[in-house]
Amino acid sequence: MIARLINRLCPNATDKNPKTRQRLGMVSGGMGIILNLLLFGGKFLAGHLTGSVSITADALNNLSDAGSSAVTLIGFRMAGQKPDASHPFGHGRIEYLSGLFVSVAILLVGIELMKASIEKVLAPILPEFRWISIVVLAVSICVKLWMFAFNRVLGNASASAALLAVSKDSISDVAATGAVLAASLLEHFTHVYLDGYFGIVIAVFIVYTGITSAKDTLNPLLGQPPDPELVQQMEETVLKQPGICGIHDLVVHDYGPGHCMISLHAEVSEKGNIVDLHEHIDQAERALKKQFDCEAVIHMDPIVTNDQETNDMQKKIAALVQLIDPEVSIHDFRMTRGSTHTKLIFEVAVPSHLRQTDKQIIGSIRKAIHALDPAYEAVITVDQIPVSRA
Repeated sequence: MIARLINRLCPNATDKNPKTRQRLGMVSGGMGIILNLLLFGGKFLAGHLTGSVSITADALNNLSDAGSSAVTLIGFRMAGQKPDASHPFGHGRIEYLSGLFVSVAILLVGIELMKASIEKVLAPILPEFRWISIVVLAVSICVKLWMFAFNRVLGNASASAALLAVSKDSISDVAATGAVLAASLLEHFTHVYLDGYFGIVIAVFIVYTGITSAKDTLNPLLGQPPDPELVQQMEETVLKQPGICGIHDLVVHDYGPGHCMISLHAEVSEKGNIVDLHEHIDQAERALKKQFDCEAVIHMDPIVTNDQETNDMQKKIAALVQLIDPEVSIHDFRMTRGSTHTKLIFEVAVPSHLRQTDKQIIGSIRKAIHALDPAYEAVITVDQIPVSRA
């Protein structure tokens, strides 16, 4: 049923392109506004008739959800705008901001509900029981379960943190409304005051949901390592091009879903024709643009490929470095022979999360190379990278 509805509202929903993402986000926002306003009206009326703080708070939660859905709709609309002079990389990060706003709204609702529930615990008044409120709460649970499934499908189809945050909010609403329903029934049949206590439980759950959702949307805003599978696919795309024998220093700059820029170093033979190699680099950039819809900048690194002694030495040093730390790799290796010493010149790619300092890493490598042969002199440059290569 959900898949059929999505296909009617957004044909080709599985297409991985910015326009489809925008359409999915706007569908989610529009549906959220309509359903949450209906739920707010029903619950607010039920809360007014019974005098229940938990039902009224649950109604206000739905009202905030309607506002969050409006923000989601506007956010996706703005994120789909084309780049302009002030924003040359587009407006894709607005989607992250809309998801963060939803998370903050969830937190505020949870805090306000906590305060109201504590006040009710300190001054308890048994709410008036009405069966209409039970019906409204039961219907609300069914609607929110459907919204959870609906937004999860949309979020997975578009790989959107904002829509997945909305789906998490829906499932937290199910728990909240379920607790309110249970409290209403128990109070009616046992005449024991539970309204305020259940309100506190609901508030804690809502606050927790807001914190986890905020984390999911803050990480891409602050900067996080790209998906290792995406990195591997990009590497494979570049290495398919003729003339390119290796890559390193791959960095993905995220400007929002569907908006990214890639920079990397491509290793080519120092003996190759510069015009041909330049064409191969251009082909790699075009391939990345076509497959990942991103702008790519590739720096060409000439390396020795036909000197067997240099190649053997590079493999030996690379294995040595791997023994020191499996996450560290080398590139841009050169060997200069002198009368008394042989200089081994190379760069070391070090993941930023390693606790060792650059000085400690260089010291360990130099010590291992000196133990291999005192005549070797290591000239090492450290490259800090945001993610280790797959």
